[in-house]
Amino acid sequence: MSAPFGTVLAELTGMLVEVIGEDFLVDVEVSGETTFNEDLALESIEFVALAEKLQERYQGQVDFPAFLAGLEIEEIMALAVGQLVDHITRCLGSPGALEPRPAPVRSTERAPSRDGG
Repeated sequence: MSAPFGTVLAELTGMLVEVIGEDFLVDVEVSGETTFNEDLALESIEFVALAEKLQERYQGQVDFPAFLAGLEIEEIMALAVGQLVDHITRCLGSPGALEPRPAPVRSTERAPSRDGG
């Protein structure tokens, strides 16, 4: 189940409001070209909070820290909202995205031993 760019952008904007506050975003229109560093001035602790929001919202389907780890420092400094939205939509387009995950089966019975007992 793939999510459209606009839907993910709106969800991400909502998360950013929660992380950095609505007052800060009054003067900034978040778009695909908005940068986290220059336009939003996100600090590292806010990136951590955003990663937690992404984890909660997308049920572990979007690994933001791993995404950042795959980038060079210059790429992180220039990261635009649209790049993260593209990453999220790719993650959600993978098989099983946002489908309920079955709980691990925990049996109270012991498995039979090889000798039958």
